[in-house]
Amino acid sequence: MAVKIRLRRMGKKKAPFYRVVVADSRSPRDGKCIAEIGTYDPNQEPAAFKVNEEEAKKWIANGAKPTDTVARLFKNAGVLD
Repeated sequence: MAVKIRLRRMGKKKAPFYRVVVADSRSPRDGKCIAEIGTYDPNQEPAAFKVNEEEAKKWIANGAKPTDTVARLFKNAGVLD
């Protein structure tokens, strides 16, 4: 089973809000997740990104791969080196 850290889209049409989730790579984008570890709101100025760093590091240490977008957000927030 490949585990990914990715964004789950929430919110309204044309006003997206995302939750940062840990999920099986085979499950659908908005489907079942293993854990929710943060949020990302691109509508705010500047964009609001909150994540539980301990949980994120724990999942990455256990083999979870962040998607490209999540990896960029983590890098900007200083979660990844």
